[in-house]
Amino acid sequence: MSLAIDAGPTDVPLLDETIGANLDRIVAAHGDGDALISRHQGIRWTYAEFGERVDRLALGLLGLGLEPGDRVGLWSPNYAEWTLLQYATAQIGVVLVNVNPSYRTHELSYALQQSGSRMLFAAPSFKSSDYMDMVEQITPDVPGLERAVFFWEDDWDEIVAGTGGVLPDVLADRKAALRPDDPINIQYTSGTTGFPKGATLTHRNILNNGYFVARGQGFTAADRLCIPVPFYHCFGMVMGNLGCTTHGATMVIPSDAFDPAHVLETVQAERCTALYGVPTMFIAELGLPDFERYDLSSLRTGVMAGSPCPVEVMKACVDRMHMAEVTICYGMTETSPVSTQTLLDDSLHHRTATVGRAHPHVEIRVADPATGETLARGETGEFCTRGYSVMQGYWNDADRTAEAIDADDWMHTGDLAVMAEDGYVNIVGRIKDMVIRGGENIYPREIEEFLYTHPDVADVQGIGVPDPKYGEELMVWVKLRPGATVDEEGLRDFCRGKIAHFKVPRYVKLVDEFPMTVTGKVQKYLMRERSIAELGLAPAADTA
Repeated sequence: MSLAIDAGPTDVPLLDETIGANLDRIVAAHGDGDALISRHQGIRWTYAEFGERVDRLALGLLGLGLEPGDRVGLWSPNYAEWTLLQYATAQIGVVLVNVNPSYRTHELSYALQQSGSRMLFAAPSFKSSDYMDMVEQITPDVPGLERAVFFWEDDWDEIVAGTGGVLPDVLADRKAALRPDDPINIQYTSGTTGFPKGATLTHRNILNNGYFVARGQGFTAADRLCIPVPFYHCFGMVMGNLGCTTHGATMVIPSDAFDPAHVLETVQAERCTALYGVPTMFIAELGLPDFERYDLSSLRTGVMAGSPCPVEVMKACVDRMHMAEVTICYGMTETSPVSTQTLLDDSLHHRTATVGRAHPHVEIRVADPATGETLARGETGEFCTRGYSVMQGYWNDADRTAEAIDADDWMHTGDLAVMAEDGYVNIVGRIKDMVIRGGENIYPREIEEFLYTHPDVADVQGIGVPDPKYGEELMVWVKLRPGATVDEEGLRDFCRGKIAHFKVPRYVKLVDEFPMTVTGKVQKYLMRERSIAELGLAPAADTA
């Protein structure tokens, strides 16, 4: 048995340029092609128009006195304006600080203070959140924040018009002075304990990751990508936006926040060739009562990522959504984000049962969580990765950076993985999610996959809850399909005799929804907290 270590291909060189230089090159080559379509805003820009708007905004930002390395917050759902700011800040070397649209005042204040942001750009509101009021509330607590600018207000209109008196030569000089290894983006990872950490990413990190993710889907300038995933996260701004612009493809925004009907309507109307989403998004799209009325025949490829994909959902995307070349990606914010991806011509097994193999210019390995030694292929351990994609570090947090990136530059992900003999990787869970029941290791992902085969089950998530006898017991939260008749005991009966007795869930809870982040990731720690309270397991939790 060989060691669980592998490296991606290096035949295609890394892009050795800044985001701004790359965009300028693509605009020159594909000026007449569609760059960005925002369906909910009625916006359609060619690459020539997009490049001109980005440069005008960059001039406006220079007029505000922003210097290379300054931090600027961006708090907004998916609008064309988000994309303009993404590229305009990159053009002038300003570090864009992505702020989660679901943040409340405490989290907003923390992100702006911790990053040392000089300015904040924001939408006026989102859903029930009045951003303007919330910014007013936190301003006294963030003394370093010089100014807040809201989209579509007068001061925004002036800045985006680039009428601040800065000459184009100044912008050209600023662009020329930037380097690919300059930091350009801070993304706060949603920690389940403690404060979020600001992953600091460079031009080289995210430009290349977007380029190679799209290349892995066979992108050309003819492709049109529907992007329902949020821009504030790597999935949207790197794999989506930068994936498109590095190939001259079209960014298509269906709505400000995810809506399954808007996604399918957009795919149909814009003849999108690719679609992104986390598994829960695809489940929602496939579950629409009028799903069959949408013409999705233009779809060819896309990415499913963000959390492990149920096999049955993947098959449905291939069979019912025409995504014969859909790819699975795996990664994390700290690695720009993608470390592995399936290939277009992979077997159905590889595209449904693995997260692919090492990405170009990336090394991966599976290590013993206790010793750090590389394990043999076929053994379960922690997934580690290194290469151009690994972040510079957590912003102003050397201690937590050292905990994540070891002395040999390996990023430790906290994910449990198995590498097969052919180099393909399967993610079997989080180290902290593994359930240890009386000395037996239970990986919730395995039980989730099994329960997906029940015809009444639409979605399922497994967690560990404390138990005074065994230390932990397995619990599953289950969403049923419309019209389903199975109950909790029926689901346990379905398991008996088919999986080991210790893997049969002790507790089954039928739910309408799971607690989710805005990116569509299930928050298992909240599930655990609620379950402990509902089941009266607090005493066991105290002794576990």
